[in-house]
Amino acid sequence: MEQTDFTLHGARCLVIGCGRIGALLARKLHALNARVTVSARAPRDFARIQAAGLSALDTRHLAGHLGGFDLVFNTVPAPVLGASELGELREGSIVIDLASLPGGIAPDAKLPPACRVLHALSLPGKVAPLSAARAIHDTVCAVLQEEDVL
Repeated sequence: MEQTDFTLHGARCLVIGCGRIGALLARKLHALNARVTVSARAPRDFARIQAAGLSALDTRHLAGHLGGFDLVFNTVPAPVLGASELGELREGSIVIDLASLPGGIAPDAKLPPACRVLHALSLPGKVAPLSAARAIHDTVCAVLQEEDVL
C-alpha cells in the first residue's frame, strides 16, 4: 500500500497464477476486501477460484482484460505479460512481479505512462529461505503422494 495512493479495500486486483503463492495471495487480498480476480489455466483451478467467491480469468487469454485493474500481481515464472497486455493498463496501475526468474513480464514490453512495475522476483526465497524451502518440500511430498510414489 505504500506504493499506492489507495488502500486495498475495494481495490481491483488481478492475481496471475493459481499456484501456492497465487492462491494464498488471492485469499489474503480477499480478506482485506479487495475485489480479486485470479487467472489460471486448469479447469480445477477455475472451480476452486469460483468456489472461494473470486472471479476467474484464463491466463492464456489475458489480453483485453487488464484495463480494469488497479493492481496486477504476477506469480507465473514465464513471460505472460507482453506489450499487448501491459498496453491496456490504465494510468496509475501497478504491476508487482512475485514470480521466480525469469519473471512474468516480457523483456520488450513497455508500460503505459504513469504505470509502474515492482520487481520482487523470488521474494519468499530471498527474505525467508527456510519457510520457502519448507513450502517447496511440502508441495513436492504432496505431489509424490498423489502420484503414489511415496
